[in-house]
Amino acid sequence: MSTQQLIEPRTLKGFRDYLPEVMIPRERLMETARRVYRSYGFSPIDTPALEYLEILAGKGSDETDRQMYRFEHGGRQVGMRFDLTIPLARFAAQHIGKLGTPFKRYHIAPVWRGENTQAGRYREFVQCDFDTIGTESVASDVETALVIHDLLKAIGIERFQVRINNRQILNGLLEQLGLLDRSQAVLRAIDKLEKLGPDVVDEELQRVGGLTAEQAASVLGLCKMNGDSNELLNQLEHALVGNDSGTAGVARLRAIIDGLKAAGVSEDRYRVDVTIARGLDYYTGVVFETLLQDLPSIGSVCSGGRYDNLAGLYTKQHLPGIGASLGLDRLIAAMEQLNQIEKPKTTANVFVPFFDADRLNDYMKLCSVVRRGGYNVEFYPDSKKLGAQLKFADDRGFPVALVAGSDELNAGNCQVKDLRNKSSEVVNWSESSQPLLDAIAKIISSSTTSK
Repeated sequence: MSTQQLIEPRTLKGFRDYLPEVMIPRERLMETARRVYRSYGFSPIDTPALEYLEILAGKGSDETDRQMYRFEHGGRQVGMRFDLTIPLARFAAQHIGKLGTPFKRYHIAPVWRGENTQAGRYREFVQCDFDTIGTESVASDVETALVIHDLLKAIGIERFQVRINNRQILNGLLEQLGLLDRSQAVLRAIDKLEKLGPDVVDEELQRVGGLTAEQAASVLGLCKMNGDSNELLNQLEHALVGNDSGTAGVARLRAIIDGLKAAGVSEDRYRVDVTIARGLDYYTGVVFETLLQDLPSIGSVCSGGRYDNLAGLYTKQHLPGIGASLGLDRLIAAMEQLNQIEKPKTTANVFVPFFDADRLNDYMKLCSVVRRGGYNVEFYPDSKKLGAQLKFADDRGFPVALVAGSDELNAGNCQVKDLRNKSSEVVNWSESSQPLLDAIAKIISSSTTSK
């Protein structure tokens, strides 16, 4: 009799499985993002993982073109989306007549890039996007910054900073230098400034961008300006006097900063940063990056900006847009390093052991009563020794167990056990479930506040 060769269970390089202790906090963060996005009036959409290749190719950057997964299927050239913004531009061009403008959407879904893997970065990852389509109003720029701020706060991050720039400022300087036709190469080089340093970027500006040493020095001089938001904006205004694009960019930034102040955002939560350029080619105006002050090396955890010409690739209708994306997996990697994330092994908070094999229906009734009271309940499916079942509950971090044998069930009672400190009390639930629910609430409340 032949034995079938077992297939080795393994994942592709750059991809990963998510165990419950990782997937539960991921889902909680996604739920938080949905709640914040909805609080600003954004509505959910979804788009296919696959698009015609012509929709995606050449729309991000040379790097995203290299990283894109592409193949032929049924005689068609197709690609897997590398972000959620390009599909949104196609989606808006296709459906805006029905949706109307301004259209505010959020989209939480996986994307794929065949890039080198590193901490917090995989070849398949989830983006949590929100965007406003169909308006050039600075109000949408301000609101985008506010959503980023509120999202990080809702997640529980206290020490973060939203860095804000406007590509019009850099383009204004390039126009003054007669280098506007080389803006993409210059912007990509500047975007590497914090990671690679000024010497490397200076060399790239000259070698790749074709700038002279003097021109590169002028660009880097603008990027080296510092001070608080008002001081920096004043310096930029002076440096770009007479240049319409640069002056408009400074005025736009000033309006955004004023809007954040009016909304009560603390000044240590944002700053103007002329080095922020964003590597994607489709950005045209304000750009955002969000750094964790306790772990800046992880990079931006929420980035985005204004892209007023992107939908013009698919429609003659002018559909300006602005938005940002939470880098879910990068943020989780950072929170893990900072010990700011719990890793629960269960979504339930109440455990009910199968103590008496002959009383299954009574346990089903008990579990239903507690679930109707608003708690998640896991019932153990096999009638094993109680000690083994309680060890199972301990290993998964349940705070509460409801233990009842025949005597308790006959009397309408159960033991409410605090699995953290091993204490217990007997509660009757046959006439009213409220005493039982109150006992559960007390334990869960104490276990939450003690963390």
